[in-house]
Amino acid sequence: MGVPLTAAQGRAPLRLGKRTAPLRGIVWRMEVASAQVKSAILLAGLVASGPVVVSEPYPSRDHSERLLAGLGVSVTSTAGPQGWQVRLQPPEQIAWPPLRLRVPGDFSSAAFLLAAAALVPGSEITLTEVGLNPGRTGLLDVMRRMGADIRITNRRLVYGEPVGDLRLCYAPLRGVRVHGETVVRMIDEFPALAVLAAFAEGETVVTEAAELRHKESDRIAAIVALLRALGGEAEERPDGFVVRGGGLRGGDVRVPADHRLAMSAMLAGLAARQPVRVQGAEIYRQSFPSFLEVLSSLGASIVSD
Repeated sequence: MGVPLTAAQGRAPLRLGKRTAPLRGIVWRMEVASAQVKSAILLAGLVASGPVVVSEPYPSRDHSERLLAGLGVSVTSTAGPQGWQVRLQPPEQIAWPPLRLRVPGDFSSAAFLLAAAALVPGSEITLTEVGLNPGRTGLLDVMRRMGADIRITNRRLVYGEPVGDLRLCYAPLRGVRVHGETVVRMIDEFPALAVLAAFAEGETVVTEAAELRHKESDRIAAIVALLRALGGEAEERPDGFVVRGGGLRGGDVRVPADHRLAMSAMLAGLAARQPVRVQGAEIYRQSFPSFLEVLSSLGASIVSD
């Protein structure tokens, strides 16, 4: 796109030089669907000299497209023979009025509370004003296939984003297979799914999820190591993992510097046969600072060292 950019040894820190001409429009095809990469290109395209087109094998979350369209930018999304394509036409000028946006509750955080209730017999939980963007809610579909009793009420749109209230009542779970476009729609929730799978009946198989190896940690390896450390049956695959239900024993576990792994380990402690002690758990504050307080308010017994 014309940005002078260098990276020492191929990684951060990045150095961006001053551009002397407008950014160029670009047609960019991504081998792996990524909302973050797509959004970066679209936002850069706002000041490009021509259209920006991003294609991906499956449609990733579309928060940026919805917001930009709401601000009057021409953004269109279409399905084609090579996957999902988003096209942005740069505006002639950017003169947006002041905004008052109400941001809905983050589904990735809500997922851990839904999983908590799904693990403990007799539980019931209602979460209000949760963002239900279709690109984010793959876990809801998977949990329903597993047998979870989840109901959505009070559906509405908030600045183009679907929002609703989620109610989950405990029900026994069964193993499922997860692959394809569902993987993109729940890419951040696989650690929580893995813990649910450990307590489900039967086998849960995840494939086509190689992107998990490039998150805050190698989440495929870390998920399998976590479950095994707690007495579960799990194995790695190049692009996913397999979990065999039957419950977890509990015990001590050290998690990598990955907030979602830390919260998942704590979820395991809600249903394991023995207590779970999580070393390195403080990383959870990165995305859900009040996680422990919320779990405690719901009845969890938590002791912090």
